[in-house]
Amino acid sequence: RSSPDVFESRMEKRNEVKKQPVGYSKQGEFIRCMEEKAKGLGTKASKGGFTKDKTLDSILNVEMVKEKSAEEIKQIWNQYFSAKDTVYAVIPAEKFDLIWKRAQKCPSFLYALPRKEGYEFFVGQWSGTELHFTSLINIQTQGETAPSQLILYHYPELQKEKGIVLMTAEMDSKFLVVHEAQCLANQVQLFYATDRSETYKLVETFNHRSSEFKYMSVIAELEQSGLGGGLRPGQGSDKS
Repeated sequence: RSSPDVFESRMEKRNEVKKQPVGYSKQGEFIRCMEEKAKGLGTKASKGGFTKDKTLDSILNVEMVKEKSAEEIKQIWNQYFSAKDTVYAVIPAEKFDLIWKRAQKCPSFLYALPRKEGYEFFVGQWSGTELHFTSLINIQTQGETAPSQLILYHYPELQKEKGIVLMTAEMDSKFLVVHEAQCLANQVQLFYATDRSETYKLVETFNHRSSEFKYMSVIAELEQSGLGGGLRPGQGSDKS
């Protein structure tokens, strides 16, 4: 955790160009590719089993729960999804407000997912209140046509009245299992809801000063937070 050299050697083990992040000489090209992908996210038909226009009403009777307290709604949401093989959360309104404001300024970021021999990188791209994750290798090889492998759906319908934002997800089980998807979801709060200016600065750098962005800084932040070390394959994680 303390030595960048160790992180570097782990990355080399991930093998060759496939698992390495963008060659930064091509960073401008990569950013253009991400911009093209972002334009298409809201308009393309859903692929890979993802639900098109997944509304809160399709999950929950919104009118009925409006009579309930925030705590009761949280219990209903958690109980409903606890039996399902997915990621979900109830996010305090203030925290989501911070995430949302930052997402408008910085709609994409590079996330590191712990694997057996190092890390695999995923790009998270906001499209409205949906957050789409796609592995970096897929973006490098398929460009803006690279399909999403995980989508986090955020529902702010109850934010003003109840002070909560509901979140759930869909994922491509060929590429991710639940504890891996949970790790990526946790990192959204780590980087976008942080009080540490140094942490959020990584997000700003990725979006606005891409030539200065260092992917090793993401790994270092992840390890320091404790999210990296505890989510190796074969270990579960608590849903929040």
